[in-house]
Amino acid sequence: MDSGLTDRAILVTGASGGIGAATVRLLVEEGAHVIASGRDEAKLAELAAQTGCDTRAFDLTSEEEVAAALADLELYGLVNCGGWGGEIATPMDTDIDVFDKVIDINARGTLLVTKHASKGMVTAGKGGAIVNVSSQASLVGLKGHISYASSKGAVDAMTRVAALELGPHGIRVNAVNPTVVMTPMSEWYWGREDIGGPFLQTMPLRRWATEEDCAGPIVFLLSDAASMISGVCLPVDGGFTAV
Repeated sequence: MDSGLTDRAILVTGASGGIGAATVRLLVEEGAHVIASGRDEAKLAELAAQTGCDTRAFDLTSEEEVAAALADLELYGLVNCGGWGGEIATPMDTDIDVFDKVIDINARGTLLVTKHASKGMVTAGKGGAIVNVSSQASLVGLKGHISYASSKGAVDAMTRVAALELGPHGIRVNAVNPTVVMTPMSEWYWGREDIGGPFLQTMPLRRWATEEDCAGPIVFLLSDAASMISGVCLPVDGGFTAV
């Protein structure tokens, strides 16, 4: 199947992280012209050396930096993958400063990049596709995730509204909602038997997701194969939200 992504310019934020980097690699394999963005410039440089992608660093929380970084880009696609996990806390003891930072990066950052990328896409008049990386935490209640879940719930709402607003311009907007990807950063919590054990027993597929498990659906939603799909929040969770 031809994805239709050959030579199409696609910006991937959060590309110095696992899901973002895996998405960059798969898009490059599909022939896309990928612009990778992230906070770790050394990792971006390594990714560029491996894949041939372009890189562009900017702060997701600064509208000035986002606007300047995207001003000269004529994009077909955007993957909003930049994000931060925050803390594990209950509503009773959550740190409001952490809450504010999670919202600032995950929700406000997604909106800022969408705002300035979609302006150029609308002006170009060639349609396009946007995929937001959300989380299963926005679809079901997960203990300890009050701040993170709130930020991703906002991303899901943005996805639906942006699909309505941008659809008449031929721009599709969707989200993927992955389950836990077992990385060193997440292992400290989800690797605990009392936490991860019951979680996996609830999940029909009984395994953690990989970065590649998430990248595949992202690339599909960007591709021509998904040309009639918009406004969807797609669980990539091994069936967890079906239980």
